Amino acid sequence: MTMTTIEFVSTLKNLGIKLWVDNNKLRCRAPKGVITPELKQNLVEREREIIELIKEWETSSQATSNITIKPIPRDRALPLSFAQERLWFLTQLFPNNPSYNVPTALSLNGSLNVTALEQSLSEIIKRHETLRTTFTEVNGQPIQNIHPAYEFSLSIVNLQSLSTSDQSEQLQKLSRQEAMTLFDLVQGPVLRAKLLQLAAKRHVLFLTLHHIMCDRWSLGVFIQELSILYESFVHGKPAQLPKLPIQYADFAYWQREWLSGAVLEQQLQYWKQQLAGVEPILDLPTDYPRPTEPTFRGQMETLQLDPNLTQKLRQLSQRSGTTLFITLLATFFILLARYSGQSNLAVGSPIANRNRGELEPLIGFFVNLLVLRADLSGNPTFRDFLNQVHQTTLVAYDRQDIPFEKLVEELRIERTLSHNPLVQVVFALQNTRMDALSLSGLQVDHVAGGFDVTRFDLEVHVLEVSSGLEAHFVYNTDIFASETIVRMISHFQTLLQAIVTEPNQHVWQLPMMDASEQQQVLVEWNQTITDYPVDECIHQLFEAQVEKTPDTVAIVFEGQQLTYSELNTKANQVAHYLQQQGVEPEGLVGICVERSPEMVIGLIGILKAGAAYVPLDPTYPQARLDYMIEDAQLSVLLTQQKWQARLQGTQAQTICLDVLTELLAAERVENPLAPLSADHQAYLMYTSGSTGQPKGVCIRHRSVVRLVKDTNYIDLNARDRILQLAPISFDAATFEIWGSLLNGGQLVIMPPHQPSLREIGAAIHQHNITTLWLTAGLFHLMVEEHLEDLHPLKYLLAGGDVLSTSHVQQVLNNLQRCQLINGYGPTENTTFTCCFPITHTSNLSKSVPIGKPISNTQVYILDQHLNAVPIGIPG
Repeated sequence: MTMTTIEFVSTLKNLGIKLWVDNNKLRCRAPKGVITPELKQNLVEREREIIELIKEWETSSQATSNITIKPIPRDRALPLSFAQERLWFLTQLFPNNPSYNVPTALSLNGSLNVTALEQSLSEIIKRHETLRTTFTEVNGQPIQNIHPAYEFSLSIVNLQSLSTSDQSEQLQKLSRQEAMTLFDLVQGPVLRAKLLQLAAKRHVLFLTLHHIMCDRWSLGVFIQELSILYESFVHGKPAQLPKLPIQYADFAYWQREWLSGAVLEQQLQYWKQQLAGVEPILDLPTDYPRPTEPTFRGQMETLQLDPNLTQKLRQLSQRSGTTLFITLLATFFILLARYSGQSNLAVGSPIANRNRGELEPLIGFFVNLLVLRADLSGNPTFRDFLNQVHQTTLVAYDRQDIPFEKLVEELRIERTLSHNPLVQVVFALQNTRMDALSLSGLQVDHVAGGFDVTRFDLEVHVLEVSSGLEAHFVYNTDIFASETIVRMISHFQTLLQAIVTEPNQHVWQLPMMDASEQQQVLVEWNQTITDYPVDECIHQLFEAQVEKTPDTVAIVFEGQQLTYSELNTKANQVAHYLQQQGVEPEGLVGICVERSPEMVIGLIGILKAGAAYVPLDPTYPQARLDYMIEDAQLSVLLTQQKWQARLQGTQAQTICLDVLTELLAAERVENPLAPLSADHQAYLMYTSGSTGQPKGVCIRHRSVVRLVKDTNYIDLNARDRILQLAPISFDAATFEIWGSLLNGGQLVIMPPHQPSLREIGAAIHQHNITTLWLTAGLFHLMVEEHLEDLHPLKYLLAGGDVLSTSHVQQVLNNLQRCQLINGYGPTENTTFTCCFPITHTSNLSKSVPIGKPISNTQVYILDQHLNAVPIGIPG
């Protein structure tokens, strides 16, 4: 995409290149090495356009400079600036919020002249009206009250009698106390200063202001003036500071007068168009539920980028015709998109907003939060995306006059207490350090304080330091855990390394995980291999169990019982009969029966015949049954007489198991032989069709065996009694039937009608059920109405939908001997892919996890572009 001339010139400015016109010729001055041959060629080609643009800007600048900010009389109600008004509103909404305190702590080592320091602070207060301004409301509107100048008295705390360790402890305590103590914006004062005496030549100065009258630039002004004034007073000289042309109240009045009508409408038109389609909420994955009201608690984690990577980022920025800030911002956008899954997103970026000379020497709240937008749809390359972010940001800078507060108001952004409006994440590069404080005869250093607050979900402040780049990630501890932010920092660093290595990669394919995390996510967490009968078929394992416990009761149904030997004999007879009817290995046989011994006999018989079964719920609508029979091309159907009429429309041969009792009893009883392996199909089960036409899912013998034999989520053995409750066409029946019969347990089959909750509870007690599987809905009902009936259980499995944490907690509190397991897995993955055994120590703050892959199963969580996602990112 070709840059416009205005964007090209803005790029040159960001690279530190100065352009001007002299005698109708384009002149240029640039830092050494910045102008590449390509850039020089572009300058030559665009020279005429650039000259015209500069002339146009000069004319516009002259016109704008005529709109001067003039001092106004103080005999009128003085309005707040738009930024101040928002902070006033927030202090009324959250009166106990210290996050808008601006604390600074300075270590002063040497001979301190306390009187000169006090005089200097007093003079600064006299000089800047903001430092003696309070606020009240008149007719519901806040106004500024500017108080007369006064002699400032410095609060002094003597800690010289304390030991070094006690001084250090007290210093931390007082630092936090100063930072967290609230300001009374109605009564004042709005500036606090406290001097700690540690020794004759060791002091610490605490300065705390409210953000409503200062910003980062203001702190620089404050420190610069403090240096000059202290030097003067120490040497007994008058203060040498130029008179301020205006005060902050003059700016606030001018801003409201100027930013209205056509000027406001022009700005708004751009921003409405620019922010169209951007999600108002950035949906970052959180560790804890978001509180309904913010507490503003925050912490910070730091990223150190080495000089080598920093230099490569500078070089990439230079080659791309952009700045280091834009490159870092573009990479941060990619990080947020990959975390949230959103392609259209916005972040806030603070901008000094002092674009007029008369504003530069003022202490006041001028900083504006610029909304920067990015669009990652279409999966562009990083180079293309970098160019997009570059152009979007430059144009946004040219339209920075509208205050963030006014933008939110005019765009009618829906407000909630739980989220910041429009942007919840802030990104800033601070490449100009605050002026060092130089006080005569003193060594002055900044002291780190304990100010643990944040105004956003996440604030990232990147600083250029001598060792490279330093990024501070300040995060909201209400919603994020520290380990999440540490991982995010690692992902950001990996992205930065990836873009300098290969900037032509597509943004959704850029690697985020380092080698260690890749190993953990893709390999270590999927090392689930156990020694299970990997080469055995379902019926072969059943036959082995028959040899082991022939006389043990295998199934119970309405007063009937069948031992393993009896069940095996009847299944063998069905298998031989099916083979005589032409059923061949690897064929499909439908089985349309209700819960009963015939159902289990039929399933085993089909497998022994070498075929795969296709379960058909006889209560399904006729059209669904007809579709499944036709789609599977079934030629043989096992059923019961009561359901035969529902199958008359098919060409398949129907075999009624309850009618052919005598005929089947005459068949051979030995185990039939069929050339099958564990890789052959065991059953074909149709999905619910909730997302379209039902689809048949082929499941192998090995998949079922891996579900129920020697697995890691449950210990099934011959002492277990499993209640068979699921319909035959639901893959929970796979777990119930084969989990019991392949481990020597007892399968208790519920009557075929839809049982009531009371009947389920009665069956649990009557048969001493140890293992029960319930759908999420049935689980919730049983917990609500028949929790006491679940007491005999050793294992309670639930799933198929999201489990309620409150219901889960009731089970944990009342069923101490029962292991509750959340089972997750689609039909395609044979009942369970992951399982989560829930305990009292489980983190259920957000939801019930689906757990880890069960034995001999691998799980990969992918994003929308089929990349494996890092830890903590949904997919």
